[in-house]
Amino acid sequence: MTTARTPGPEAVARPLTRSHHGDDVVDVYEWLRAKEDPEVIAHLEAENAYTDERTAHLAPLRQRIFEEIKGRTLETDLSVPTRQGAWWYYGRTVEGKQYGIHCRAPLASPDDWTPPTLTPGVDVPGEVVLLDGNIEADGHEFFSLGSFDVSTDGARLLYGIDNEGDERYTLRIRDLRTGDDLADVIPDTSAGACFSPDGRFVVYTTVDDAWRPDTVWLHEVGTDAAGDAQLFHEPDDRYWVGAGFTRSERYLVIEVGSSITSEEFLVPASDLRAEPRSIWPRREGVEYSATHAIVDGEDVLYVLHNDGALDFELVRVAASDPTGPREVILPHVPGRRLLDVSAFRDWAVVSYRRSGLARMGILSYATGDVRELSFDEELYAAGAGGNPEWAPPVIRLGYGSFVTPGTVYDYVVESGEFLLRKRQSVLGDYSPDAYGQRRDWATADDGTRVPVSLVWKRSFGDPGEGAARSVHLYGYGSYEHSIEPGFSVARLSLLDRGVVFAIAHVRGGGEMGRQWYEDGKLSRKRNTFTDFVAVARHLVDAGVTSPALLVAEGGSAGGLLMGAVANLAPELFAGILADVPFVDALTTILDPSLPLTVIEWDEWGDPLHDASVYEYMKSYTPYENVREGVTYPRILAVTSLNDTRVYYVEPAKWVARLRAVGADALLKCEMVAGHGGVSGRYNAWHQRAFEIAWLLDVLGLAEA
Repeated sequence: MTTARTPGPEAVARPLTRSHHGDDVVDVYEWLRAKEDPEVIAHLEAENAYTDERTAHLAPLRQRIFEEIKGRTLETDLSVPTRQGAWWYYGRTVEGKQYGIHCRAPLASPDDWTPPTLTPGVDVPGEVVLLDGNIEADGHEFFSLGSFDVSTDGARLLYGIDNEGDERYTLRIRDLRTGDDLADVIPDTSAGACFSPDGRFVVYTTVDDAWRPDTVWLHEVGTDAAGDAQLFHEPDDRYWVGAGFTRSERYLVIEVGSSITSEEFLVPASDLRAEPRSIWPRREGVEYSATHAIVDGEDVLYVLHNDGALDFELVRVAASDPTGPREVILPHVPGRRLLDVSAFRDWAVVSYRRSGLARMGILSYATGDVRELSFDEELYAAGAGGNPEWAPPVIRLGYGSFVTPGTVYDYVVESGEFLLRKRQSVLGDYSPDAYGQRRDWATADDGTRVPVSLVWKRSFGDPGEGAARSVHLYGYGSYEHSIEPGFSVARLSLLDRGVVFAIAHVRGGGEMGRQWYEDGKLSRKRNTFTDFVAVARHLVDAGVTSPALLVAEGGSAGGLLMGAVANLAPELFAGILADVPFVDALTTILDPSLPLTVIEWDEWGDPLHDASVYEYMKSYTPYENVREGVTYPRILAVTSLNDTRVYYVEPAKWVARLRAVGADALLKCEMVAGHGGVSGRYNAWHQRAFEIAWLLDVLGLAEA
């Protein structure tokens, strides 16, 4: 039961007129954007104090949930070692420590492909600690590692640290023989820096004033960063850049991309100052990515592209002449969305989606056939990862589902055997058999069938049979990002209290192929919101839940979804949790000086120069459409002061406007954090416990 509602902080109304396309909009809360203004900070602190007051009665529940998460987690643990060069690399966690410890141990022999069995709490023979996040984070409220790479010879470590949450990292290089850092210090870099194969150089990227990664640099180890060479610069504000070496170590690949167009450049690893050579010149609307292989002694590129192939096609071209003849390896098949191809010496791994699930297979260079890996569960997530070696006999892959904890396998390519290396420990009496999962389908207003994933604890009965159940409905629906059926320890605290967890796989995501994405962006963005509403109505009509027992959650672009459905169908939800929500989208997308705005025009449209886009976005942007006389569900917005992707000001303005029309809206602003929230695993558990406790309170289960 909730405590008595007291008035929240009232943001002062300071009218500011915004004029575009003959439309004058008076925004009374835009002044909250002035992050350095003491009055703004005071308002955010007042919001936090109010949220603390309104949720004080949940403190015991929050602590119980935190202890449940902690009690189910093996706090002292180790990851499965990954082979690279002469070492096994792995991470370890220690009870009571916030951050991971990065380590390595030597191979038993050059033919050793079986990772050592590591026992939590037991010393590993020959272990070398490369970086202890707890030491690096000491004295800082926030810590994030954005780059981590070891030179091919194993002699040096490259690492990048962010202590603010703004995703700008300071790069350093550590001599692993002495444990000392070199004098090299490179500030304000983007994530993902790496050594060159010979270890002489570091390749890194920097961002422009709008936080767009736009320049690739070459740093020679042991020199002053002021003399670093610029390898590539992208002047077009619509494109971001990145760089990395092929697994074969033959090439540096510089990637340039927007939401709808891409281009890649090759630079020989043996001559990194050479002029980058475009693989295919960019063409508006054409996306591609290339991976290098050596087939029958010839350098080739496997190129995944959508040129005349909506769900993508795979072709092979000569690396020396990539614009020459294309050999089709995997033709375009509608409904089979090719996602990625990763080349190894003897075969490649292909990732794709079909029938709403991510799948993977082994591509034979000789025949072009793909051997699909099969799994038993109806819903699951599987993908390759942690495979740095060029010529391994096995592929490391991760697997999991709503009920199966994260699992690591080595797949023996020659025999097709799965070697279980580790399954995430869930302490206590957890049993996958105690939980059920299934796929339902809702029907959207236009007749489109929208997939819905559900997971629940069986002892409470199957959803839709018997009395209505409490439901936690999650959604995202942007950037072709798919929400996979993955396992969550924290989610058990909801399931074990009888809550059904559901995911609405709405258009704008990638679950059902590229067309699914296309039908939920630009001028069809409203489909994302109406699909979510259709799923909510389906769950109510099917007897799974009722509006009084239905809460919704989404973050970032999914937070925009939350704000939109709050305006579209407030009567369907008891509560809405919006995490770092993109709720003032029109204001943001109108200002090209803000982070990533111009890049975002391919996703949302360009309201600055196109009146029709302006009108369409204004019709759905949550902040613009908060209505008088509406009974809104209870709303909790969570944000971070240093978030550079979705500024704190968006949820701050949104909550102010909601409260002005009488809504019960709370704002929680982390004052030292970024887009991903607080850092440190215990801090993250406390944050999630806060959110879960609020959700349970809305559902009337705070005492459960």
